Amino acid sequence: MKRHRLLTCFLTTFMMASFTLTGCGNEIENTRVVFTTGFSNDEVFRIEDSICTLSEAMVYLVNTQEGYEDTFGLGIWQEETDSGTVEQRLKDSVLAKIAQIKAMNLLAQDTGISLTEKELELAETAAKEYYSSLSDADIAAMNNVTEAEINSIYCQQALADKLYEYIIRDINPEISDDEARTITVEQIFLKTYTLDATGEKVPLNDVDKRQVYTTARTVLSLLKEGNSFEELMSEYNEADEGTRSFGKHEVDSVYEEAAFNLGTGEISDIVETEDGYAIIKCITTFNREETEANKIKIVAQRKREVFGEQYDAFVSTLNKQLNEKLWDSVSLVADENVTTKSLMDVYQKYFGD
Repeated sequence: MKRHRLLTCFLTTFMMASFTLTGCGNEIENTRVVFTTGFSNDEVFRIEDSICTLSEAMVYLVNTQEGYEDTFGLGIWQEETDSGTVEQRLKDSVLAKIAQIKAMNLLAQDTGISLTEKELELAETAAKEYYSSLSDADIAAMNNVTEAEINSIYCQQALADKLYEYIIRDINPEISDDEARTITVEQIFLKTYTLDATGEKVPLNDVDKRQVYTTARTVLSLLKEGNSFEELMSEYNEADEGTRSFGKHEVDSVYEEAAFNLGTGEISDIVETEDGYAIIKCITTFNREETEANKIKIVAQRKREVFGEQYDAFVSTLNKQLNEKLWDSVSLVADENVTTKSLMDVYQKYFGD
């Protein structure tokens, strides 16, 4: 179970890494328009006249691979997921990330955005630092990448970041306490579903569901008689968590309405949600720490939405071609002498906030 949770976190991180700039849909879907003729030996894909070489793809692939192997071990790659092995998911994620950066660079050109001389100098300095850290094995694993190619990778990343900041420049970062208000509750949740062999939810039949409701009524009666909520929660709660903090639009709407209408210390009636029956106790009607964190999430979501609207419209107009034969032939590196994983760490050193 612990390994499964790590794997889930790992794959989620992959997806987040692919969309750090935009949070848009998976651009790998947009790049898998396949024409397998007219490619040179080392061209992985093209978006319009922008080309991703095998060396460039391997730089991202090797750095990501080494970073995650440190955490999850060498055996992670052949684990099966709903859409293939973890290795295939990694390859898809890397391809998505590069495709997104290429498309953003094209959009930057259309928008008239370019790097300054100072930014170009920073990219060159960063490339020298990163390249000098590479061993011969690292360079060979990345298809004999050159310092000039690393410089190009950093320039493209910097231009993508600059485009993103330009497009979201007018978003107001000020969010009111009321909009971001986060509350903390305790809950006794009784499920009205089971899980099948594949982990999918199967709703209970009417008879079994009524029995669950009867149990919920018993629990509520015990609470009204003065029994401890925490003790009953320990005995009856079937949710993964007993205490939870959330803001508006983050939970089931019926659950949210019931919870936000409670005062501190108040207990709800039985609340029927899509997945079960809940009895909720309000711990605090305003969690300052969580509210401040929620403000950051709300601003980030607005940025993704504003950027995504313009980005998605632009990407839909682009011609995309993937050299599927070449990309399918690529495997993860199995060489203990390959250890590089600092590509983006060096980038952040020079271009981070």
